[in-house]
Amino acid sequence: MPEAIPADIKGVKAELADLRKKIRYHNNRYYNEDSPEITDYEYDQLMLRLKTIEAAYPELITTNSPTQMVGGEARRSAGVLVKHDVPMLSLQDVFSKEEIYSFVENLRSELENPEFVVEEKIDGLSLALRYEKGELVRAVTRGDGLVQGEDVTANARVIKDVKQKLKEQLPYFEIRGEVYMEKAAFEAVNDRQELLGLKTFANPRNCAAGTLRQLDARITKERKLSMFVFNLQKAEGRDFATHTEAYDFMKQQGIKIIHSYKVCHTAGEVWSAIQAIGESRGSLPYDIDGAVVKLNSLADREKLGATSKVPRWAIAYKYPPEEKETVVRSIELSVGRTGRITPTAVFDPVQLCGTKVERATLHNQDFIDSLDVRIGDTVKVYKSGEIIPKVKEVVKEKRPAGAEPFLIGHECPVCGAEAVREADTADIKCQNPSCPAQLENHILNFVGRNAMDIKGFGEAAVKGLIEQGYLRNIADIYHLFEHREELIAKGLIGKEKNTDKLLAAIEESKKNDPQRLVTGLGISGIGRAAAKELMAAFGSLAKLSEAREEELLAVPDMGEISAKAILAFFGDEKNRAVLKELEAAGVNFVQEQPALAGNELAGKTFVITGTLPTLGRKECAELIEAHGGKVAGSVSKKTSYLVAGEAAGSKLTKAQELGIAILTEEELRNMLA
Repeated sequence: MPEAIPADIKGVKAELADLRKKIRYHNNRYYNEDSPEITDYEYDQLMLRLKTIEAAYPELITTNSPTQMVGGEARRSAGVLVKHDVPMLSLQDVFSKEEIYSFVENLRSELENPEFVVEEKIDGLSLALRYEKGELVRAVTRGDGLVQGEDVTANARVIKDVKQKLKEQLPYFEIRGEVYMEKAAFEAVNDRQELLGLKTFANPRNCAAGTLRQLDARITKERKLSMFVFNLQKAEGRDFATHTEAYDFMKQQGIKIIHSYKVCHTAGEVWSAIQAIGESRGSLPYDIDGAVVKLNSLADREKLGATSKVPRWAIAYKYPPEEKETVVRSIELSVGRTGRITPTAVFDPVQLCGTKVERATLHNQDFIDSLDVRIGDTVKVYKSGEIIPKVKEVVKEKRPAGAEPFLIGHECPVCGAEAVREADTADIKCQNPSCPAQLENHILNFVGRNAMDIKGFGEAAVKGLIEQGYLRNIADIYHLFEHREELIAKGLIGKEKNTDKLLAAIEESKKNDPQRLVTGLGISGIGRAAAKELMAAFGSLAKLSEAREEELLAVPDMGEISAKAILAFFGDEKNRAVLKELEAAGVNFVQEQPALAGNELAGKTFVITGTLPTLGRKECAELIEAHGGKVAGSVSKKTSYLVAGEAAGSKLTKAQELGIAILTEEELRNMLA
């Protein structure tokens, strides 16, 4: 049963505000940062809830609601911004047979004998290709969907499926498709990332999106992206009556169109075609996230038009997550960098969405208790967002006799030390800071790309050095040179060349900005952005270590929990001893302060969003900081000004809601003048 809508108007408004805030945040993570935090299914449920409430209270619909806007915004990083010749709109999502029948029957009542085309909905990144006189001249991402996208022509040219030259030289021909990554290519990229000690990609869609926006076309070529074309956007010099006629022309030109499609006339035929695609998705070499139903007649499409966000002549059906039953054979416990103990269910292998699955996280004791998962239980498993395996529920009627409730317990599974549940959380943590599991993850975090970025320091080397007693804390990294001959003899890092390479990288890391060091210390809740703000505020590790809580809370985007975590870290004698060792080893503790051009913006905090007329975001941040101001990554009550350009997105909305002053680039320059 869907959740009831709040009875009072105040409750309705509060839920609407919360939903819109969450959806804008997840839109930005998905479209602009290529790093979603929730699954497609979870996102769809948020959007469905928003649509349901807005349908009940249409007077509360706002022009900047996510239901009225396309999700993404164009970014400058990959290339020049290009105006769309034809808008690249998203599709309305539906989730039931009834909604499909309603869509088809409504169009049948409006139009004369309409034809429908049903085809796969590829999970990738939308791209428009423009041809002039048969030559590929521009490739443009979806960007904000309405006004502009990014020019990624150089990268598109190295995708094997992108046709560089057409047989027929039409004056202008624009098509739209989806850039994606086949599962085999995705696995090869992640294998290489692991080999190089780099972060792996979460799924093929993220990898494809990030790759297409690379500044280096050689990387794009190396990662073997693919592309299907699924729509004619605009043609000059030739008329097309239907979508399938345009497909036939594209095939003659050597353009790779969508893998399979079916022309249908009734709602029953459309539903059968959707089911057929759903049954085949496990055997496809690429990921799909639904099926698309669109009108075949281009004249009928023109007649129906579009809303501000979606065309009225097409719809996307989203499949429910595929589920399989399997038997839990064991529950394994692992210990993370912070000492958190995580349970994982190990079960009989099952095929889900084309891959073998035999493990899924059980998160914590509360999750285990809520499902009542026991060893020997039959459980239903699904792939969240077709990517991450999850346990949905226990089939209680199949429970074997004698199955006992599972408890994580109060003992670390790695070192045997006491494990305690933290107050007001679901986390059970090992209390031994020298626990080998914690140490391994702590060191991997410290040497990782986001922290000290010590190249060549992979998992195998860290594990071997801990086991042999060379690493007992992060400071020991800077004493490894003392054991060079032993390390070469034992081959813990490799032969002489690799050992010297790593030792040189360790030595070089001493010069890093201290914000990298702060990131690597592993303070709970302190990542790259927070470390940068802390160093900008305090300037050195010495001053940060002596900071009072009220001083920490004055730092942009710093909350009470993070402030307490910092105080606890620097208040620990063992941590202070490690820091003393790092300083003695020559690791940089002082942030180099750039020379100020002026102090006109002193005491002010700025957030930058959208595309500015002449400045990139980095240039704008440097300009503000050079005049004494601070730049934060997100809008909060502590923000003094929002500098906004075109396609400003959710940050602009939040600033308006909080009553924060909005500046154009010109107004910012006037403040400096």
